[in-house]
Amino acid sequence: MNQLLDVVIIGAGPIGLACGIEAKKNGLSYLILEKGCLVNSLYNYPMNMTFFSTSEKLEIGGVPFISHNNKPTRAEALEYYRRVTTSWDLKVNLYEGVSKVKKEGHFEITTEKNQYVAKNLIIATGFYDLPFLLNVPGENLPKVKHYYDEPHPYFGQKIIVVGAANSAVDVALETYRKGADVTMVVREPEINPRVKYWVRPDIENRIKESSIKAYFNSSIAEIKKTEVTIDTPNGKVNLENDFVLAMTGYQPSFTFLKSLGITIGSDDMQTPAHNPETMETNVAGIFLAGVVCGGLQTNKWFIENSRVHAEMITKKILQSDA
Repeated sequence: MNQLLDVVIIGAGPIGLACGIEAKKNGLSYLILEKGCLVNSLYNYPMNMTFFSTSEKLEIGGVPFISHNNKPTRAEALEYYRRVTTSWDLKVNLYEGVSKVKKEGHFEITTEKNQYVAKNLIIATGFYDLPFLLNVPGENLPKVKHYYDEPHPYFGQKIIVVGAANSAVDVALETYRKGADVTMVVREPEINPRVKYWVRPDIENRIKESSIKAYFNSSIAEIKKTEVTIDTPNGKVNLENDFVLAMTGYQPSFTFLKSLGITIGSDDMQTPAHNPETMETNVAGIFLAGVVCGGLQTNKWFIENSRVHAEMITKKILQSDA
């Protein structure tokens, strides 16, 4: 049997790392498990992405985050969190996904490589793994992408960008400026009001001048190899098409949360049950940290406002052990 740990943290994103730092600061034995690379979600962000938050709001563990501009880039964030992990000498097992968790007095955590036993479990898995699907015929074609990395592959191509929030707007503008023929398909009557204030006028002006075409109050009906059918207020429209970039957002793995016995709310946001003062779920000893706490309300928790979860959880664990 492996050593009984005070806490196992699932997810090595910024908040998972913050939880590891708090555990180490307070003398708790811990281990961080991550199915992918360090800060895996950030790694999968678009290559040229710039954060909405300023660098100091992304800091954890008292390690200064110095960026070239006020708002850091993806590359700078990856470098920063590597440095945090090294500076704190955090115990992180990368590329070791959790396959099963069983509670037999303590938590037995089974991964692809090993088994661990812990008194407490922190879920800091984020929400970037499961995209919202369009659920239309043809969505399984290779030309349909739910993740975006860079614009170069779309040069000279007719692309449809689905969505009107920050990700969709960034993709539309970047691919347009790198030579793609861009059409946006938007369910709502306008660009999302939450789009970054310095970006919104840009996309609205590009649409107004028809540099980027847009169909509002519209949705994808069917995707074919060389065209896409969309439903518009004026009826169906067929568009020639090479790629569909479905920037429709992502969701937490509710299946995993339910497998742990965590109650998922019946409200529209499907908020996982947890105490907002301690972040402990309805299952004693299981805590939530970061964006996963908001269920489908993925714009509620960010790095800057959920860093405090690490301190709240550690405080509760220490009180329980006292």
